[in-house]
Amino acid sequence: MQVTTAEIIYPSSDGQPMAESTIQYELIVKIKAGCESLFKDDPNVFVAADLLWYPVEGRIDISQAPDTMVIFGRPKGDRLSYIQCREDNVTPQVVFEIRSHNDRQTKMNKKLSFYQRHGVEEYYLYDPERNELQGWQRLEGNLEVIEPMEGWISPRLGVRFELGEDGLEIYRPDGEKFISYAELEAERALDRQRLQQEAQRAEQADQRAEQADQRAEQADQRAEQANQIAQRLAAKLRELNIDPDSI
Repeated sequence: MQVTTAEIIYPSSDGQPMAESTIQYELIVKIKAGCESLFKDDPNVFVAADLLWYPVEGRIDISQAPDTMVIFGRPKGDRLSYIQCREDNVTPQVVFEIRSHNDRQTKMNKKLSFYQRHGVEEYYLYDPERNELQGWQRLEGNLEVIEPMEGWISPRLGVRFELGEDGLEIYRPDGEKFISYAELEAERALDRQRLQQEAQRAEQADQRAEQADQRAEQADQRAEQANQIAQRLAAKLRELNIDPDSI
């Protein structure tokens, strides 16, 4: 008899939308891009958004697609899904969820239980409608509530969380905040405007310096002309037997 083992196919989609509102989508993109930028020089930090994570080998019925997850110890690269048993069994250490207006508390409780059961170290949940941020950190094997979250610094990421009037702000260790593509373009436009202004000021300074040089040259020419006139007058006086120095 020949025994064959069928390959397990892990679906790459759960049929659910990535985001249910523009606010949720923009936050997901901002957090994902910010985390990628934070670790852009580390080849062994993988960041993903809305990617199905299968924590248990062979169990395609056990999965979750975090809005953003950060995985230390795994190489960057494209994946159809994150199949943990094929990734040296490395669990995503940091997970972000952005709550949708349609998300019931039961759904959020299930996500928390999933992340608790499967070894996530840090879990952050933000509700943009209420501007509320919750966090959990694994201590002695359990995800414990972080209090207070305002000003909290992630042990894994090194980022700081702040809640302002405009919502959630995440600050890098160097003090720069995570920004969206629109904010990045606005900053670039300001940078271009500042560069243009500096170039204009430099050009105006060059023009003023050139004008000053021209005025100095004209003054030198006038002085030379005056000196020539004085010499001619002195010569005339001497012709008349008058000492110009005695006048």
